[in-house]
Amino acid sequence: MIEILLTLTLSLAGAVCADRYARPTPSKSGLALRRAPAIWLLSLISASIFGILLAASGNPYLALILSLALHVLLVSASNAKYRMLGEPLLFSDLALIGAIFRHPQFYFSVLTIWQKGLGLIALAALAAVLYWFFVPSLIMGVAGLTLALSAFAILLLSLRLRPFSNLATRPAVEKDTCEFGLLPILLLYWLRWRVEKAVSEKRLGAGALPEGIPLARAEQARIIIVVQCESFADPVELFGGNADTLVHLGRSRRDGLIWGNLLASGFGAYTMRTEYGVLFGRGEEELGFRMYDPYLTAIDDVDHAIPNKLRMNGWRSVFVHPHDMRFYNRHTLLPKAGFTDLVGENHFEAPPSGPGRYVKDAAVAEKIIEIARAAEAPTFIYAVTMENHGPWARHGGADPQQMIANYNRLVKAGDSMLGRLREGVASLGQPALLAFFGDHRPSIPGASEPGGPRHTPFVMIQFDAQGRITGQPNARLDLTPAQLHHAIVELTQGSTIVRD
Repeated sequence: MIEILLTLTLSLAGAVCADRYARPTPSKSGLALRRAPAIWLLSLISASIFGILLAASGNPYLALILSLALHVLLVSASNAKYRMLGEPLLFSDLALIGAIFRHPQFYFSVLTIWQKGLGLIALAALAAVLYWFFVPSLIMGVAGLTLALSAFAILLLSLRLRPFSNLATRPAVEKDTCEFGLLPILLLYWLRWRVEKAVSEKRLGAGALPEGIPLARAEQARIIIVVQCESFADPVELFGGNADTLVHLGRSRRDGLIWGNLLASGFGAYTMRTEYGVLFGRGEEELGFRMYDPYLTAIDDVDHAIPNKLRMNGWRSVFVHPHDMRFYNRHTLLPKAGFTDLVGENHFEAPPSGPGRYVKDAAVAEKIIEIARAAEAPTFIYAVTMENHGPWARHGGADPQQMIANYNRLVKAGDSMLGRLREGVASLGQPALLAFFGDHRPSIPGASEPGGPRHTPFVMIQFDAQGRITGQPNARLDLTPAQLHHAIVELTQGSTIVRD
């Protein structure tokens, strides 16, 4: 029992020490302790983990090593994410674990060859340690299980009592992680997300359009095309003089019905946040803790999706995405949201491996025009592109200038797609609406990093029955994804969303 007490004490101390370095830290040095309630919660979480490992291994020293390794791994992963995306690890990130194995290129292509090699060595070493130091022991098993259950029971009781029940009651992940640390916030945010009541049917106004937008009545469209372009941002805003001008974006800003900044909350990732906002129209203030991955609970919101709103008026809706529709459970969710057809990766020629491994934006543009040209009923098309998905360097080893050059090349492919869609929609010769925007900014170390602006460009272009662009009043607006949803819906209905 002395061994258990000693190793448990070391495990708890190690967990507290590791957590002190989880970013964001309460001081620049990373040495300040978190708040006392957080340390209590962290200690109970760590004791539960240690007890489970002790029960499984029968060796208190092995349980100590594995417990410390787990804490260090979580802190390291969270810090890496914070450095790249500006957010620490969240409970919702655990929902993507399955995607890591289905599509490892998303997550491991940023690693250098040496990092991958060290990872394989570490896994082999872990397997050897587990084999050599595993000790079947009934006494240790019972002691570990007792410890884990006791710590877990005290943890549950603590969470019901003040001050713990009043911790992190509203989403503010930067502030809360700084105050309470990584593991306590992972637990608290998950619990808040689980018990949070379903969003009321009553609008709270988070997604509503701003007052006084100078837009006139739009001609009711028969074709609506919305394109969510991967990592599409204005390179002049990102890199200044070290960037190329996007010709078609500039033209669309000059003759679009409305244009401006899309106020995306994510940086470098979190496509589903922007996609959810535009498709479902609920603002993040309205979602609460659901905002971090709204697709986890979007099945409850399908009545608010654009396709279901249009269906009653005889519209057909098509979702185009040249990738695995299982991401974010789209294959199940989107039909319930009203999409009658899903055009996935099997509708495109398989891209080559290596650089440029995703389907080209040009191919997506042609598919969209093909669907629109064949449409016999009013048709809503929502497309999500992939070509400009990072990283913008092979094996994570390129310098910023090389990554900027690669990004400039790929973002111009998105710009060319916008130009091709303008031509294609004009050739349809019927009232149409084209909305084009970026889902988030790219994360490029040394060039485009979290901490600054997060907006991306959006343009909305209207075409009349002769295929001519009707660009009045060419209003400059900044909208959230949810507000863009309402602009699309109201323009689709031919209503006045702004007074002259």
